[in-house]
Amino acid sequence: MTPETAIDLGREALLIATLVAAPVLIAGAVVGLIVGLLQALTQIQEQTVAFVPKLIAMVVALAFALPWILSRLLEYASTLIKNIPQTL
Repeated sequence: MTPETAIDLGREALLIATLVAAPVLIAGAVVGLIVGLLQALTQIQEQTVAFVPKLIAMVVALAFALPWILSRLLEYASTLIKNIPQTL
């Protein structure tokens, strides 16, 4: 395996990991921003109020994005396994 091949495999793995994590992280960030803004406006500083909506939003985002996430991961894994003879 050449260094270029290893770098390409690592880059592709990081790209897939970023794409797979993005829907859940974006949902958590958006809901966290909205809840933080509402907490600042109402001066409620309870940590549970911020945590529960973010958790619910992230679980819902994961439930909706799970088919897409699994297809991306399976596609990456099958491509990686098919290319093993060429990389060695």
